[in-house]
Amino acid sequence: MKVLVADGVSPKGIEILQQAGFECVVKDKLPAEELLEIIPEFDGIIVRSASKVTKEVIDRAQNLKIIGRAGVGTDNIDIAAATARGIVVINSPGGNTIAATEHTMGMMLAMARNIAVANETLHKGEWNRKKYTGVELRGKTLGVVGLGRIGSGVATRSLAFDMKVIGYDPYVNEERAQSLGIKVVSLDELIEQSDFITVHMPLTPKTKGMFNKDNIYKMKKGVRLINCARGGIINEKDLAEAVKSGHVAGAAIDVFESEPLAADSPLLGVPGITITPHLGASTVEAQIGVSVDVAQGIVTALNGEPVSTAVNMAPVSAQTMKVIKPYLDLAERLGCTACSLADGGISEIKIKYNGGIADVDTKMITIAVVKGILNPILEDKVNYVNAPSLAKERNIKVKEVKDKSVENFANLITVSVVANGKTQTVQGALFGDEGRIVTINSYRVDVDPHARILICPHINRPGIIGTIGSLLGYANINISGMQVGKTEIEGTSMMVLTIDNEIPDSVMQQIINMNGIFDVKLVNYNVVK
Repeated sequence: MKVLVADGVSPKGIEILQQAGFECVVKDKLPAEELLEIIPEFDGIIVRSASKVTKEVIDRAQNLKIIGRAGVGTDNIDIAAATARGIVVINSPGGNTIAATEHTMGMMLAMARNIAVANETLHKGEWNRKKYTGVELRGKTLGVVGLGRIGSGVATRSLAFDMKVIGYDPYVNEERAQSLGIKVVSLDELIEQSDFITVHMPLTPKTKGMFNKDNIYKMKKGVRLINCARGGIINEKDLAEAVKSGHVAGAAIDVFESEPLAADSPLLGVPGITITPHLGASTVEAQIGVSVDVAQGIVTALNGEPVSTAVNMAPVSAQTMKVIKPYLDLAERLGCTACSLADGGISEIKIKYNGGIADVDTKMITIAVVKGILNPILEDKVNYVNAPSLAKERNIKVKEVKDKSVENFANLITVSVVANGKTQTVQGALFGDEGRIVTINSYRVDVDPHARILICPHINRPGIIGTIGSLLGYANINISGMQVGKTEIEGTSMMVLTIDNEIPDSVMQQIINMNGIFDVKLVNYNVVK
């Protein structure tokens, strides 16, 4: 088999491919026209960020079985086109984990000891020992926001510095936290108790602007913030103002809302803010690591085995795919809904199949449910291959049950999640090829989960529905659909609104505070990908 190495990667990766018996053709800085011309010969291709594997390239790739991205981002690959052709796309999400973890530690130390500014001024001939007196990490409380691979790595390394480490991650259960040797707390508790706060969350509609002036000023005076995860999680303008005011003693930022960093960024020129140009993955070892990872993935895939770093659907038989394909998107959205209903770390996921769907291989549908649950909450990209291992890593038990008996629908998928001892259940079915949510915690509904929904269990009395509708209308938020479901519990109903726009936190809070509303949950399906 032939593998095209279209961009410069470490020779270590090429060696792995050659040792496996593959013919490697290295074409660094390959022009797009030449790529189109030669791609039909190859069984695999490795790219970094320069080469674009477009639909046009994929359509001409008669023999292509796998596309490898030596790095994390896959924006230069048309994944949908590859999936439609049955071509596996892999990346290397773990190759830079240590690099990002160590950069976070370096940024924290540099900020605590004023290393960057002391170096700069000493080169200018200044000797400012007293001015740049720092603080020790020992004995300080570090708050880790997001306990994925990198956040967990930072936590364990910080314990070695004799720091007290607490963590916030609404989807990490107590067992996982104990294995790390840290205590999981609420976000409010973390904000109030931490001397240092480091962010390791994905950028989602929920985490964008997660730290802003409202909660920055609830932090301890003299707190220090680190962000080597995603730009936009910390509001840059609010952070700069808080550092200038002296409330925040320092910040160390490697990622930005817009990159490259604009000349008018509020972070530039502020004493106390240490910044680096997105260097988290920029180590010699990380560059070798991503090359080795993707090469090993190529070898595995071309040998017909599943690849743990696949970012698209794992291959299944054409006959099975024909049956299960309409259910995959529904299953993922059911998982996303169940996740949004849960409060706290999820410890168990149960998927039950009723009717004819119980006769087929439902493993991939189950994985779609798990993917839908994990994708909104993990910094790591969740896909059909790594979802089970990510759930296992977080000590989440996944159980699949099949029952050929029919319950109201010819085929029914029931997803239940257990979090903090409470079970949340949603059910879905197909109407033709269109997936619908048909029950939410025993409330009968008929919901199209197309963008985002607002779930409001409430007292069944006049005025509540109209008040919420008016409140959203005044906020210029369009309601494109509404369902009101009933249960056997007398006097209670569940309103489910299909919403076309994001709902500001202030509006959400007004709804939560309404008399007669039991709870409010916003489910954002834009994280389903």
